[in-house]
Amino acid sequence: MTGPVILWIACLGACIGSFTNVVVWRLPRGESVVHPGSHCPRCGHAIRWHDNIPILGWLALGGRCRDCASAVSWRYPTVEALTSLLWLSALLVGPAGGGGLPAAWLPWAGLPLIGLLLPLTLIDLDHLWLPESLCRWGLLLGLVVSGSGGLTLFSHHLIAAVLGLLALEGISALGEKVIGQPALGLGDAKLAALGGAWLGSAGLTMALGLAVLSGALVGSAARLSGRLGPRQPFAFGPFIALGIWLVWLQGPSWWWEQWLELTGPLL
Repeated sequence: MTGPVILWIACLGACIGSFTNVVVWRLPRGESVVHPGSHCPRCGHAIRWHDNIPILGWLALGGRCRDCASAVSWRYPTVEALTSLLWLSALLVGPAGGGGLPAAWLPWAGLPLIGLLLPLTLIDLDHLWLPESLCRWGLLLGLVVSGSGGLTLFSHHLIAAVLGLLALEGISALGEKVIGQPALGLGDAKLAALGGAWLGSAGLTMALGLAVLSGALVGSAARLSGRLGPRQPFAFGPFIALGIWLVWLQGPSWWWEQWLELTGPLL
């Protein structure tokens, strides 16, 4: 892939990151993500087009609104830069990755997937909520993309989506009976269904395994440090999203091999 193509992908990724910021801010507040245009949430003035250039606009303004001089969070350029990097990471999808899709769909199919996973991650971190609309559209898009691989692949991914939804809903219900509160949110189950639609059953199983491992490590560290109370909930969606993306890039078999290499000397 040529340098100019990589540069265009990075720039487009930053632009999608700018829109991601809008989605993450407005969707939890029940606002339209397309109207009105970008504006300062404090003074209401519309943001000029040259101030709305991803990353560069924020730097040129020194992180402040041109009209009211109120501070503009560093999170905006950070999300834009992160989205750009994630779009570039989609180019690294391995031969065993991509959810079994035909090579002609790779690496481009990964771009809408990361465009869905990132806002879901950020909204869950902010509000402990995974919007059903994003999960639903991600599920449908995953099944449409999977259909490009033929009826067998589509059926396999459809079954994985259903099983992922039922499995995590079952775990949540079991947790409520055992400890008196749901072990997982229903949004986590819907995100798992999205993952099944993109990865299939083996991929989803590995993604959830990575999510549980990373979530347990981070959650334990947070509780030991006092940042989380003994029964205080924390966002698990970001860990599921991370697992989905990692398995999308390398495939479940690659991650299984890494696990065997890591645990081999311990067995």
